[in-house]
Amino acid sequence: MKNLMTLAVAFMCFSTLNAQTNDVDFNTTSGLKMETDYGSDSSEINDLMSFQGIDFMTVNFSGKELKGKSYQITVKEIWNGKEVSDTTVFNSKTIGIKQFETLKDSMLSMRIIARHTDNNLRVKFKFPRFSITKDYDATASDEYSLRNLADESNLEIGYNEKFYFLAYILPYEREDGSKSWCEVGTSGDSIEKWGDKFGIEHYLLFEMKFE
Repeated sequence: MKNLMTLAVAFMCFSTLNAQTNDVDFNTTSGLKMETDYGSDSSEINDLMSFQGIDFMTVNFSGKELKGKSYQITVKEIWNGKEVSDTTVFNSKTIGIKQFETLKDSMLSMRIIARHTDNNLRVKFKFPRFSITKDYDATASDEYSLRNLADESNLEIGYNEKFYFLAYILPYEREDGSKSWCEVGTSGDSIEKWGDKFGIEHYLLFEMKFE
């Protein structure tokens, strides 16, 4: 019964993410918009990615003020409710290629691919002309899920300040044994305290900044 309850909650949660497009304006006056495509248009490919434990999404940012701005992604690693590191995943200003330092258009598109293997989380950020792949320590659990926090929790996004972007999380286990990723991803507050609030042993918290 416990396994059936876990599967039911997982299905309800992930069925809303597969092959879905969310176009969100958010509660912001900055004019920055984000559109997220979850999974693939092919149900067979979605089934294969699910079987292999692969998370995939396409994220498009758009806004008049994007042109000419640099962009960066950072990640906080949180274990047992404690932040153990805060590192840079990517910074266009320091990539060493002049043409990639700032955006030439009012749109930025990226594909994000993530997978858990053994005690490792691998995340690839694939931009139109280059990609960045990073590996992080993880638990042995195969229940990690990559979530778009800004989308799920309708968080504020904008320019010149970091905003919460993605989280690679373990599920919250309720007293009845059922598990939920959505309950975590949509909580929207005290994000860096999820370890204490939900009893999550480990997760990654990605932030983004345009400046």
